[in-house]
Amino acid sequence: MRCGWRGSWCAVTLAVVAGGFVTWAGARVDGARPGARLTVVKPHVYVSLQPVPRGREFQIAVVADIDSEYHMNSHKPTDAYLIPTTLTPALPKDFELVDTLYPDGRLEKFSFSPNKPLNVYSGSVTLKLVVRAKESAELGEAKIPMTLRYQACNETTCLPPAKLPLEAEFQVAPDGTAAREVHTEIFAALHNLR
Repeated sequence: MRCGWRGSWCAVTLAVVAGGFVTWAGARVDGARPGARLTVVKPHVYVSLQPVPRGREFQIAVVADIDSEYHMNSHKPTDAYLIPTTLTPALPKDFELVDTLYPDGRLEKFSFSPNKPLNVYSGSVTLKLVVRAKESAELGEAKIPMTLRYQACNETTCLPPAKLPLEAEFQVAPDGTAAREVHTEIFAALHNLR
């Protein structure tokens, strides 16, 4: 099943109407496991520079490890009614979003959609934000809150859509400060996304 509405309320409303679950295209949304949707995807947040100098562009990566029995829609799902995976920052005023980059998904067939492959993420997927610290950014510790939104499904069940709050933490330094590249194994692999 793929929830056809773009809000978490849809699965809850349908679950009440259908007595705990709803069937759609051969799969179901399971309302009996409220914590499951928050444990099948485990995100890890990384920042590319330490410290981040004022006026400098840097990157934030969210590596989402997906339970081996599940997948989630890519950022560009096969059909418009499917819920895409999104990473949305709530930028403080002294930071500017340059770009949000999503990898391509993989086309896979499932028992509930045997004739039409779906564009999904599985295993581990890395989403990337490119951000610039403005000249006015306050020096010292900085945090950028983000929301990872997705819907996880397996061969028979779709969990209700989830919104996970995340946070990138780093230090802001004066303009011209030497910045050290960190987590290079992650950001080097993301080079082709840009």
